[in-house]
Amino acid sequence: MAIPKVMGIETEYGLTVPATADFNPVLTSSVLINSYVAAELRRVRWDYEEETPLRDARGFETAMPAGAVSDEDLGLANVILTNGARYYVDHAHPEYSTPECTNPRDVVVYDRAGELILERSAERAVEAMAAGTQVLVYKNNTDNKGVSYGTHENYLVARAVPFPRIVRQITPHFVTRQIYCGAGLLGGGNRDARSGPGREPDRFPYQISQRADFFEVEVGLETTLKRPIVNTRDEPHADPEKYRRLHVIIGDANMSEVATYLKTGVTAIVLMMIEDDAIADDLAFDRPVEALHEISHDLHLAKTYELKDGRSLRAVEVQWAYHEMAQKYLARADAPTWAMDVMSRWEATLAALERDPMTLDTTVDWVAKYKAIDSYRERHDLVWDDPRLHMLDLQYHDVRRDKGIAKLLERKGRLERLSGDEEVRRAVDAPPPDTRAYFRGRCLAQFAGDVAAASWDSVIFDLGADSLQRIPMQEPLRGTETMVKELLDRCTTAEALLAELRA
Repeated sequence: MAIPKVMGIETEYGLTVPATADFNPVLTSSVLINSYVAAELRRVRWDYEEETPLRDARGFETAMPAGAVSDEDLGLANVILTNGARYYVDHAHPEYSTPECTNPRDVVVYDRAGELILERSAERAVEAMAAGTQVLVYKNNTDNKGVSYGTHENYLVARAVPFPRIVRQITPHFVTRQIYCGAGLLGGGNRDARSGPGREPDRFPYQISQRADFFEVEVGLETTLKRPIVNTRDEPHADPEKYRRLHVIIGDANMSEVATYLKTGVTAIVLMMIEDDAIADDLAFDRPVEALHEISHDLHLAKTYELKDGRSLRAVEVQWAYHEMAQKYLARADAPTWAMDVMSRWEATLAALERDPMTLDTTVDWVAKYKAIDSYRERHDLVWDDPRLHMLDLQYHDVRRDKGIAKLLERKGRLERLSGDEEVRRAVDAPPPDTRAYFRGRCLAQFAGDVAAASWDSVIFDLGADSLQRIPMQEPLRGTETMVKELLDRCTTAEALLAELRA
C-alpha cells in the first residue's frame, strides 16, 4: 500500500538590482534574508550533520571534490522560519523551501507564502542599502543568458519500491507534464547551446517550459550540470530504512496556483501508482531527453514521439494514458481525500489541451503568459524579439503584488486562485498542522533563544549544559498539532519541554 505523499517545493528566486551592473547576487541574497528574519531566529543555525547530498540512489556515494568549501563553512544566510520552512542562500539565489505538506493544496498555500516572504524581504532589504536602491525578485528559472536555476519538488516514497522501477515509470510523466505546468519562455533557453548539424533554429521564439532545454541526461545526481530527468539524490530527511525522498529537479516555477496544484497532485498520484505497482502501460520514450526538448517547442501539441515499444504518441496522449491508469487505480485504492479533485482538474485540463491549449489562459502559465505578451505585441506592432517583450516575459514572474503581470491577471480574475489572502498571510508565520513542521515551527516560535540548530529531521536545544540535546524527527507525520499542541501549550520553557519529552 502506498505511503502518504508528504511533499514540498524548493524555489530559487531570481533577483536583480537595477542600475547596479556589478551587484553581488550572493551578498544581496543574504541581505534579503537577514533583513526579513528577526535576530533571534538568525542565530539558529541549520543542522548539516545528517545531510548526504552526494549519496546516490543507485547504491554509491560520490566523493566531495578536493578543496570544496561546504555551505556551512561559507557562512551564508540559512534560517528556519516559524512556519517550518527553510530560507537560505543557495548558490547566488535566495531559496525558499516550503514546510512538509500532506496535500497539493497546502503546497500551493505555503508556496504562495514564500512569494509573500520574498516580496517583504525585498522591501525591507532596501532599507539597509544606499538610498534609491531597488531589489527586484522574480519567481522564474532562467536569466535568458544561458543560465538556469531550479524549482525542485520533494515526495516521500517507500524505500521498498525498487528505484529502477521509479525511474522507468516516472520518466514519461516528467517528460510530458510540462504541457500543463510549464511556465513559458520567450526565447530559446539553452537551445542555442544544443544546436548543431541538422538542427535548425526555432522559427517561433516561444516555448512551453523554462527548464526543459537545460536537461541533458535521463538519470543522474547532478543538479547544475548535465541535469537529469530523474535525480538520484538519496537523502531522505527521514528514517532511511523506511523512506526515500524523490528529489525532483525537472519543473518550472509556477505563478499559476492551479499549475502548482496539478504539478504536485498529479505527480503524487503517479508515485502512489508506482508504489502499488499499478502502472500497467509501459510508456517509456525511445529518446526521452530529445522528446523533453521537442515537446517544449511544440505549442500546438501536435507532434508524436516514438516509444520504446514502437508506438508513436503525442504528449497529451501520454498524459491521458496515466490518467486512465489513475482512474482504475483510485477506484480500488484507499485514495486520499484530495485525489478526486486533482483527477477532475487533470481531466478537464487534458481535454482543453486536446481542443485548444489557448483556452487555458486562466490556469496554465505558459498560455497565460503567451497571451499577455502576444496581446501587447499586436497592440504595439512589435516583432517577437523586441526587448520590450522580453521585459514582459520577466515581469510576469515579478513577486510584487502591484507590479507582477501574473498578479495583475489574478486581480482581474483572469488567473485562477485556489488560496485566500488571509490563509497565505497566516502561512507566512504558522506551520502546517499535520506534519512534523508543526513541532519545528512551534519550537522556533516559542524557544528560539534555546534552539542551537534545526533541520528537517531534528531540533537541537542548547540549555547551557555540557552537551546539546537533539530531538530527532525521523517520522514526517509525527510532531503534528494533534500530537503535540497540548504539550507545547503547557510548556512555557524549553527545559520543561525537554523534561516532558524525556519522561
